[in-house]
Amino acid sequence: MQLFYNPNIDNTTETIAFDKEESKHIIKVLRKKDTDILYVTNGLGFLFKTEITLASDSKCTVRIISFEKKPATKFGLHLAVAPTKMNDRYEWFLEKATEIGIQEITPIICDRSERRSINNERFDKILLAAMKQSNEVYLPKLNPAVTFKEFINQSNEDVKLIAHCEETGKKTLKSVVKPNQNLTIMIGPEGDFSEKEIELALTHNYVPVTLGTTRLRTETAAIVACHSVVFINE
Repeated sequence: MQLFYNPNIDNTTETIAFDKEESKHIIKVLRKKDTDILYVTNGLGFLFKTEITLASDSKCTVRIISFEKKPATKFGLHLAVAPTKMNDRYEWFLEKATEIGIQEITPIICDRSERRSINNERFDKILLAAMKQSNEVYLPKLNPAVTFKEFINQSNEDVKLIAHCEETGKKTLKSVVKPNQNLTIMIGPEGDFSEKEIELALTHNYVPVTLGTTRLRTETAAIVACHSVVFINE
């Protein structure tokens, strides 16, 4: 199944028209024609079966034949990950986390962050492409970048974890995470969280965890955490 995306479609919609870029892709690249079937999602769990009624490369139009609402996961994973120095590494994380199954992502700016700005528009496109490629119907939420302090003052998930490399008492991720929980996991920058940040997180009821015996890159640690949580919930 090839999946298309339209954020303006819901269970009351009868017809939709794709923008020029998507229409050109559908008609010119994929060579779709009138009466062909397209599957469309709005990123909110709905899967729509549609039929092309106007095969125009400038405004491809479809009518809704049927739809279904896919159940949401019984857990919620919010990864707060510091932007990496090399932007393509963070983009890789966004793509793979979407494919694995994540609900929310927040870039956090830390004391040792070497990158302090992100391109939300580009990141949104990566999430969208990954959702479509993996035939997911829930688009992860990407929040604007915030500072470490701002983030810990606003997070309210049931379980809050911070993964760091300091030689202090830490629990394994699998010993802390249980099925059907809403949780936040913070992953630091290349230089790890500062001691001050770790101490501050502990005062906000964050539990320090380890993701294994080896030292992981930021984006690798984020993927390990994402996969571990999804695996525990299977």
